[in-house]
Amino acid sequence: MPTKHTAKSVCSHLQKHRCKYQPVLPNILKKGPAAVKPKLGKATKSVADQAAVKRIFPNTYGLPEITFVKGTNTAACKKAVRVGVVLSGGQAPGGHNVIGGLLDGLKKANAKNKLFGFLGGPSGIVENKFIEITPALMKDYRNTGGFDLIQSGRTKIETDEQLKAAKDNLLANKMDALVVVGGDDSNTNACVIAEYLKQQGVDISVIGVPKTIDGDLKNKQIETSFGFDTATKIYAELVGNIERDVNSARKYWHFVRLMGRSASHITLEVAFKTHPNAVLIGEEVLAKKMTLGQVVDDLAKLIAKRAKAGKNYGVVLVPEGLIEFIPEMKELISALNDSLAENEAELSKMNTVAEKKAFIISKLPAKLADLMKSLPAGIASQLMLDRDPHGNVQVSLIETEKLLVEMLRTKLAEMKKEGKYDGKLSAITHFFGYEGRCGIPSTFDANYTYALGYNAAVLALNKCSGYLSSVRKLTKKAQDWECGGIPLTMMMNIERRKGKEKPVIKKALVELKGEPFKHLLKNRADWAELDLYTFPGPIQFFGPDEVTNLTTFTLLLEQGKKVK
Repeated sequence: MPTKHTAKSVCSHLQKHRCKYQPVLPNILKKGPAAVKPKLGKATKSVADQAAVKRIFPNTYGLPEITFVKGTNTAACKKAVRVGVVLSGGQAPGGHNVIGGLLDGLKKANAKNKLFGFLGGPSGIVENKFIEITPALMKDYRNTGGFDLIQSGRTKIETDEQLKAAKDNLLANKMDALVVVGGDDSNTNACVIAEYLKQQGVDISVIGVPKTIDGDLKNKQIETSFGFDTATKIYAELVGNIERDVNSARKYWHFVRLMGRSASHITLEVAFKTHPNAVLIGEEVLAKKMTLGQVVDDLAKLIAKRAKAGKNYGVVLVPEGLIEFIPEMKELISALNDSLAENEAELSKMNTVAEKKAFIISKLPAKLADLMKSLPAGIASQLMLDRDPHGNVQVSLIETEKLLVEMLRTKLAEMKKEGKYDGKLSAITHFFGYEGRCGIPSTFDANYTYALGYNAAVLALNKCSGYLSSVRKLTKKAQDWECGGIPLTMMMNIERRKGKEKPVIKKALVELKGEPFKHLLKNRADWAELDLYTFPGPIQFFGPDEVTNLTTFTLLLEQGKKVK
């Protein structure tokens, strides 16, 4: 049932000005949905496991790519429609502009069209909690950060009961389409809902929008997810400030862990923006099959080399998911998950962490037992105690930056005894995560998200279901971007999740043969030894185009552009 909107906020001076900003629409969308026609491409297939994905999604598999072209399409605008939108998963800068673009696209097509926001994420669909999003309500949220207009949530609509409840509520509220704004898991869920509705003979379109600051939802058709640009600019400002402090005090080593558990895109992009002394890339560590000891040894050699040059200071960037990329640590975590689950009753009778640790170590294979013993006490305790509702170790809570510092202290002390290090390690640790998720979107993200939402409205009006809103050619000016839709099944593969084979949108990892990583390799040695720090400063919304509209270095490099 409809819910009254109660959220209130006080606008800052900047927010008042940003609310007035009118995002730039791609030329193809400027005259509205009535002047746009879908051009169908060839039938598509999933990125892998084609037979299995087709078997799971028989009604939505193989859809053609869609490109929007100019043409009269008044038929798509005649009937008034009702569209629901839901924000799913973690926050990302620009979510409100997706909703704004969606609303404006629908109203441009037909003033009687209505947009409804489901509250608190996908659970709002199941629980039938929503509000109508009107132009008056939307007014104060344009170009703002956060998801506070309708909030978000991580519920997945996947059980028979949940799917039926979602279908019944969508039908009861006479919805013509549902737009799911989320990352790879959320858009996989969108595909599941689209397939279910097709199977049930329900004519409700389901459309996804690519969101995640992690940057791991991308491919040739989806060049970047929204929020990545803003989040990396926020983190880069903070890292740049630290580098300026390092260059001034010249006595501290700063270890900065950055959000991004499954991929190292954020760390790589922030490195391009700031030129730190060391950059750890999880995908590289995995490819080289490095041990934790080898990662520490490499950092110790760098610290010793700089100390010899009189530089007992520096900055190291660490991706949040580094631990899971280290093969031996991944093996240890898997073994711990099993041992903790198998011996839960006995562990519950033990009173101290030390007692539990000794017991679990006795259950591990010798190699993994030695590794567990080598870990600092605090980290070993985190591995033992921080478990999710499924009983698994919560890797994202492990303070990897502190682990590295503690192990480096031990390693450097050994090197000092051997005469291989004559410096002093004064270390400071940081974790930048939530600071970047709800920032005021950069001009790029403000334009991109608005276009994604408007584009999603056009897909909905043309009854396209099982598609992800796609806006491409993003290194060009916003008015020259290309728009259309990509079948969700096209990005699918089969992965093992919680002991079962499940279809999921494939995560995009840092490509070690790609141009962005090659750029890092080219510059890494100079960044390590020379103090080539750059200080990007805060996001700029007013001023020269090269400052306000610059997109990510990652995107520029991927599309063959030169960067400094």
